[in-house]
Amino acid sequence: MLFISYPRKAGGLVFLLFLFGNLFLLPSSHAQEIDLLLKGGHVIDPKNNIDSPMDVAIAGGKILRVAVNIPAGSARKVVDVKGYFVTPGLIDMHAHIFNGTNPDAYIADGFTSLPPDGFTFRTGVTTVVDAGSSGWRNFRKFKIQTIDRSQTRVLALLNIVGTGMASRFEEQDVSDMNPEMTANMIMKLFPTYIVGIKAAHFWGDYRQVERAVEAGKLADVPVMVDFGEHQPPLSIEKLFKQYLRPGDIFTHTFSYGPANRETIVDESGKVKPFVFEVQKQGLIFDVGHGGGAFSWRQAVPAFQQGFKPNVISTDLHTDSMNGGMKGLDNVLSKFLNMGMSLYDVILRATWSPAQVIRRPELGSLSVGTEADVAVFNLRKGDFGYLDVRKLKLKGDKKLEAELTIRAGKIVWDLNGLSAETWDSENAR
Repeated sequence: MLFISYPRKAGGLVFLLFLFGNLFLLPSSHAQEIDLLLKGGHVIDPKNNIDSPMDVAIAGGKILRVAVNIPAGSARKVVDVKGYFVTPGLIDMHAHIFNGTNPDAYIADGFTSLPPDGFTFRTGVTTVVDAGSSGWRNFRKFKIQTIDRSQTRVLALLNIVGTGMASRFEEQDVSDMNPEMTANMIMKLFPTYIVGIKAAHFWGDYRQVERAVEAGKLADVPVMVDFGEHQPPLSIEKLFKQYLRPGDIFTHTFSYGPANRETIVDESGKVKPFVFEVQKQGLIFDVGHGGGAFSWRQAVPAFQQGFKPNVISTDLHTDSMNGGMKGLDNVLSKFLNMGMSLYDVILRATWSPAQVIRRPELGSLSVGTEADVAVFNLRKGDFGYLDVRKLKLKGDKKLEAELTIRAGKIVWDLNGLSAETWDSENAR
């Protein structure tokens, strides 16, 4: 029981009144519970069906609250994002970031791969999935060299070839396509980091895909297939219906290389009917733009006929970043200018890839999740967008990443939205 002794002397009474009065003046423990408040932006969060003006509050590196009119006084730092779009941090589900200095290497530990932090945050990307650069033989090196050293969240698809993408020649080594070792690397050693399996660049028949799917079944993860470089081209209908499972991924969806790769749009400009069929059954279609795998002659008629990819990604590497691809915000802008809604574009670079790689804790602004957030400016003007054949599509919309937040920390601020304004008074 709490007993309060009332002082008998006037001086004691004055002190008591002073004490209680100041208690009411002290800030409450909740007065500034928010570390960072993004105020006044238009939030698009497909997982939570949000597409409206709201504020986003971040505390302790996590999403604390998403709501209308969160008081600015409750935050230590407020960033005015009125006029901008606030989204979950983007997930680039197809990139090559096993950067290294091996002069004999192609993508695995080579110069063609890129260090992620230099190419992710500036486009609103906070999570990147390396698409098969490493195999079970060299994944440990990739982890030490790239994953452990990056601010970007790095996940990976493990190549069915043990040495990964060391070169086009090693990728033909059927004897090094080991489903058991590949599955064991995922299940027993690195389930946190490895989210699937990759098959790519095989010149032979369907054997590489068969072994990748076998490993996928053992490890219970999806398989991504880059299905080209066959002369004559192998049937993608057979690939889709006889080898791949619902949840598996067909990448480079809008590639046009008829001499060695069957396309989804035929020469008359029609989407092949089985493409709609298998997508409805659960096959995932990934853009994987790259330096040679995105053509307007495939993408535009496909979209006009109602076909939309499940995931929009870059296939980031040195041969794509300065070509038609540029970055994920640029690739998203291409689909905006083909007529896809902003909501659908953001869906395909956030919640949709999160589901494909089975990481439901990513790709949203759900309360309690790690605070990975992107703030975009949707510019209006005259813009041009290139495909891999340097053909231009004119557009009037362009997404540009203004601010990127990774785990509650601002890691990219294009125009100083979060900064104090310099003047002569604070020059010192």
